[in-house]
Amino acid sequence: MERKKPIKADILPSGHVVDSNTNIVFSFYGMGRSEEIWGKDCLEFKPERWINEKGGIVHVPSYKFISFNAGARTCLGKDMSFIQIKIVTSAILQNYRVRIVKDHSDEVTPSLSIILLMKHGLKVKITKRQV
Repeated sequence: MERKKPIKADILPSGHVVDSNTNIVFSFYGMGRSEEIWGKDCLEFKPERWINEKGGIVHVPSYKFISFNAGARTCLGKDMSFIQIKIVTSAILQNYRVRIVKDHSDEVTPSLSIILLMKHGLKVKITKRQV
């Protein structure tokens, strides 16, 4: 759970008025599964939701994905972390063939945890690509 408290009375982007005595608590887990933010299919595993018709990346406002915070207090390492994950992912996909194990369940179920894990994991077979 993340918590914020305004220094003085303020108005949130949603239009809600908060005074300086109010603690604002938000849950990354809850926001990531909110129909109000992500739509009716928010609980479905749909990686294609992040790809537009032309094959590009769908960009959403930073307040919808607050793991790195948003606005003036956005994490300074956010862009670096995205660069690193792109480098690691591309290196793995260039050098290895990744396949889901045949007996693995098609159901993707989250595990209730402080960090988000798949309940039964994702079983894959990784083999070195032949050059």
